[in-house]
Amino acid sequence: MFDWISLASKALLLLILIYSSSFMFSSKKWSPKGLHVYITGGSQGLGLGLAKLLARKGAHVSIVARNQTKLDNALKELEANRQSPDQVFKAFSFSLNTAEGSAAALQAASDAHGGQVPDAVFTCAGTAKPMYFLEMQPEDLSRGMENGFWIQAWTAFAAAKQMVRENKKGGKIVLVSSTLGYMSLIGYSSYSPPKHALRGLGDSLHSELMLYGIDTHIFFPPTMYTPGFEEENKTKPVITKAIEAADEGLTPDQAAAGLFSGVEKGQAHITADFITSVFRASTRGCAPRSNGALDFVLDLIALVGIPFWRRSVDKQVLAHRAEHREYLRSKGLVD
Repeated sequence: MFDWISLASKALLLLILIYSSSFMFSSKKWSPKGLHVYITGGSQGLGLGLAKLLARKGAHVSIVARNQTKLDNALKELEANRQSPDQVFKAFSFSLNTAEGSAAALQAASDAHGGQVPDAVFTCAGTAKPMYFLEMQPEDLSRGMENGFWIQAWTAFAAAKQMVRENKKGGKIVLVSSTLGYMSLIGYSSYSPPKHALRGLGDSLHSELMLYGIDTHIFFPPTMYTPGFEEENKTKPVITKAIEAADEGLTPDQAAAGLFSGVEKGQAHITADFITSVFRASTRGCAPRSNGALDFVLDLIALVGIPFWRRSVDKQVLAHRAEHREYLRSKGLVD
């Protein structure tokens, strides 16, 4: 009789050995010490968490946001994480929702550091406004693309051009998508599409910018408990909150640590929690694997687990049908 248990044990041992070897023989990790890093959305949330972490790693940090008061407070937090008197921390108030504004902000940060483009650009700016598709106005959809895609794409556009002009080999451009860049659910029809678009941009730049020795990474965080999350909940449908209740989420500092770890290891697609890693493994397309053996295991988990997850979500949505119909009626959207 065929010994399935023995075969499974040997296969598992092989996977563990392959997984371990990826750490033993991995290339040198990226270090931000002494480098100039540029972070949009750096006055709060993920951007600020990342700025503080990179300050502790010895980087020179430039942060960009609109609100000057929040930027001033953020600079104080960076000072509290200073590791060397030589480190330079700067803050710049710009609106980044146009190509011109994004280019001007990047140029200001470059000028403050000897006229050279930053060594690494992290695009953490962006907002969400979850709501039902049927209650949206046209501007809600267009604003969703502006705040979820263009505000990062314009920074990447400016950074890539300047890095290539200056022959910035080893430069990094890091985009921030979401778990909702791999999948989506009710309430996110103005937020998930731009996050999928960012994934497309990230994969395209990963392929193109290798011509110039520039690395591109994209982060897919789950729920993050930030001031932006509190604002989202003001319009988020009740059913969406119920579905998300099982998501433990991350603090900005936890998310920043996950993002940095992925960049440090050179991962193209970066995740910081188990469920998003499962979605990544099952929907990565032709993006490079983070770890071949681990992704194989996650693929198997996704093959079994995601259909059950999907059915569970669909069941919750359909159970909400009568309540939802009454809600739409109260808004005058249906008879």
